[in-house]
Amino acid sequence: MELTGKQRRYLRSLAHALKPVVWIGHDGITDAVLDKVGIELENHELIKVKILEGAALDNEEAGPALAAKVRAALVQTIGHQVLLYRPRSEDPDIKLP
Repeated sequence: MELTGKQRRYLRSLAHALKPVVWIGHDGITDAVLDKVGIELENHELIKVKILEGAALDNEEAGPALAAKVRAALVQTIGHQVLLYRPRSEDPDIKLP
């Protein structure tokens, strides 16, 4: 899923107050992490993922890899956080401009 610049800005503005709901630790992107990200994306559509300091992947690798595996759009990677967006399969709450 590709996002335009305007859509990315809109999603970043919505995510400003969000807290991370998934953490990636030293084991990296495991099946459990992928399951949790999938569940959270279906519940919230827009989530933050925190990459801990001892993680197997660095920030720049983890964001695209995670987005590809869960079929989500990578909105932003900043610091140790990744912002992911995937609309709900039924009745999405977030309407992109």
